[in-house]
Amino acid sequence: MKAAIYSRVFEEENREDVQLFFDELGKQQIIPVIFHSFYEQIRDHIRIPDGFGTFGEFSDLNTEIEFIISLGGDGTLLDTVTLVRDKKISIMGINFGRLGFLASIGRNEVQAALKAIARRTYVNDHRTLIHVEADMPLFGDTPYALNEFSIHKQDVASMIKIHTYLNGEFLNSYWADGLIVATPTGSTGYSLSCNGPVVFPDSGSFVITPVAPHNLNVRPIVVPDTNIISFEVESRTEKIICALDSRREIVHKNVTLAVKKENFGINLVRLSENNFLQTLRNKLTWGLDKRN
Repeated sequence: MKAAIYSRVFEEENREDVQLFFDELGKQQIIPVIFHSFYEQIRDHIRIPDGFGTFGEFSDLNTEIEFIISLGGDGTLLDTVTLVRDKKISIMGINFGRLGFLASIGRNEVQAALKAIARRTYVNDHRTLIHVEADMPLFGDTPYALNEFSIHKQDVASMIKIHTYLNGEFLNSYWADGLIVATPTGSTGYSLSCNGPVVFPDSGSFVITPVAPHNLNVRPIVVPDTNIISFEVESRTEKIICALDSRREIVHKNVTLAVKKENFGINLVRLSENNFLQTLRNKLTWGLDKRN
């Protein structure tokens, strides 16, 4: 069994945990294929099991690789989504970061997680992606995201006006600093911080959430992900910002934009004893108020 290993940086404070991770890979006879720049950082500090390989990009991930494991936070896991693309490679996130909604497996669960992979006792959670289309090239070969697509005013510019349509029918004109279209997975991310609702991962929906809207009666709305959502932007400045997860591009305000459900999804690996409700309780500390 082979698993790709991805991380952005090696931090000395994580040395013991990273070593434990690679030691457990060896015990479970999982052959690591390590992201090249990460390998260069750890090669003189970490003992790596024999037979390992390296990779540098999407095309290097062949059909022998069943999993890609990210070591880091949610941002690190989002990077792996652009590496996997439409290949049938499951993604596991081990949280070396902070909150860890997506990278939900704690560093204290590393051994259990790798045993679950080796014994195939894990659960694959299918997650939908959001795809952006424009009348100009945007986001190269990976115009999709796991969490959200968003439109923003540039820097300290005045608020922008975003005319929004569902399948060509007018929905609303948002006077705001920006607008977020989140997947169910992304509903617990940026959208949540802008007062968007929490949506279950299998709900088949998009959440449209304004960022600092001028009109107080404007609220987030949940729509079926069968809709094509399109936008026309008015701005006093010439440029606006378009973002897909942690990636961003600055474009002219006259750009034509639309988003829809991507025609492929990804699988996130979770341990069988964990589920979405447990993640909500653990990460948002729901249910801990004992006043009643």
